[in-house]
Amino acid sequence: MSGRRDQHDAHPPIRTEPTLGDLDRLDAPRAPAADGLPQVSVEPRRPHGRAAAPPRRKRRRGWVVPFLLLLALAAVGTLWLSQNRLRGMLPRTDFNTVLTQAQQALQDGRLDGQDGTSARELFQAAAALEPDNDRARDGLRQVGQAELAQADAALQAGQIAQAVQQAAVARELLGGGSDIDRLDRAIAGARAAQVHTVDLVDQAQQALAAGKLDGPEGAGALYQRVLRADPDNAVAAHGLDQVGYALAVQARTALDAKDGTTADARIEQLAVLQPNNGALPALRALQAQTRKQDNSALEAALKAGQDALRAGRIDGSGDDTALVHFQAALKLDPDNAQARAGLGKVAQALTVQANAALDDGDTAQAAKLLDRAAELAPKSADLAATRARLDKAPPAAAAPTAAEEAPVAAVLSPQQGAAVAQLVQRAQVATNNGDIMMPPGDSAYDLYRSALAIDGNNEAALHGLQALPGQVEQQFNQALAAGNLGKAGDMLANLAELAPGDAAQGALGNRLASAWLDQAEQQLARGDRIGASQSLQRARKLSPSNPRVLDLGVRLQGGG
Repeated sequence: MSGRRDQHDAHPPIRTEPTLGDLDRLDAPRAPAADGLPQVSVEPRRPHGRAAAPPRRKRRRGWVVPFLLLLALAAVGTLWLSQNRLRGMLPRTDFNTVLTQAQQALQDGRLDGQDGTSARELFQAAAALEPDNDRARDGLRQVGQAELAQADAALQAGQIAQAVQQAAVARELLGGGSDIDRLDRAIAGARAAQVHTVDLVDQAQQALAAGKLDGPEGAGALYQRVLRADPDNAVAAHGLDQVGYALAVQARTALDAKDGTTADARIEQLAVLQPNNGALPALRALQAQTRKQDNSALEAALKAGQDALRAGRIDGSGDDTALVHFQAALKLDPDNAQARAGLGKVAQALTVQANAALDDGDTAQAAKLLDRAAELAPKSADLAATRARLDKAPPAAAAPTAAEEAPVAAVLSPQQGAAVAQLVQRAQVATNNGDIMMPPGDSAYDLYRSALAIDGNNEAALHGLQALPGQVEQQFNQALAAGNLGKAGDMLANLAELAPGDAAQGALGNRLASAWLDQAEQQLARGDRIGASQSLQRARKLSPSNPRVLDLGVRLQGGG
């Protein structure tokens, strides 16, 4: 033992670095050493005094495989649930291109079609690429709303067929709803109106065949109603052309016959129905020429009538009397106010002569003069009062003296006196109510005349009858101030009958004409050409030479 130690001490060992060796062969069965050295087994060290521990078992790693499998399943689930988000992270060139084209088509108003370029087709293509994409679904909803709006606009324009087609597309895209239901009801109403339009066309054609051109139920008005409901109705447009041609022919015929009243009416009707009718310019020119000629002759006749009145040539033989000249003026212009007033003055003059004849006891001459005056002014208040006086006058051979006239009034019985008082009271009430000349039998004029028929000398009845013109003028002013032009016109007509020669009528007529012209201006500003034309006609009858009448007539003709 000591010898080995000495040898070791004499030759110190060379240092060798430790190595791990082949770790993969730790658990492999040990083979005999290849280096020729004897195999040595080393037992592990254990603490002194303890028993030897049993050998450890080899650790198993079997949990690793299930864990990896569970991890793979979780990853697959996450990918499945997040597919939309992950898909959005990938490039989508085809989908985005189609969606962009669809949006552009929607903005351009190309909503539907069959060539693949409409908004509906493109949004549907985008939805086919990605069925769950919200942008494609929202685009189809926008197309449906746009189709609904266009259907409403088409219905308002009277294009029912187009509205029906677009409403069907909107219903398909939107799936129904309150707006679709409302549109369906509106389309149903329009279809019912269209059926009514067909009936109007039939009525208009019948009116045209019967020659009934003007008036609310005339062919012209009926065709206009059809065109307002259906502007593209070719039958109604052609029918209106036929009405315009017929009115132009009638106007030309009336102008050739010197019938200015009829010609004026037909020309105005034509201007209202067809402001751009090609015959209007020539008719207007001929109308102006005819009026100029007629106005010259009319002015001459009116002047001659006034001269004859001042000279006392009221009526009689020859052609240089006031009556002859004023009648000639009325032939030229049947609605001429000056000519009518001239005839009223002739009637007044004849009534004055009749009263003078009664004063002289010449009842026969008085009756003759009153009959002549009644032909010119049958409703004159002065004429009625003088007629009552004539009816109560005794025959010329038995004319009473002044002393015998007083007892005549006492002849009335109490019943007659009561009847006269009641008639006068009713006449006063009728006057206050404006019932001057109408209704027959219950008008103030008729009631006063009934009272005078019983008592021709009744002061209340005579005064009430002769005061009627003043009452009428007062009511005319009230109606005009209130804007009731129709009533004002009635009062002016009553005044023309009660006091045909009253000089105030001219001024009253001019005032009423201005009011009608004001109304015509307002109607024209609102687009009511028919109403404006009617108001203009009323103003023209009252004041034909008014400059505003001519100006408004030109504006109506030109559509301004």
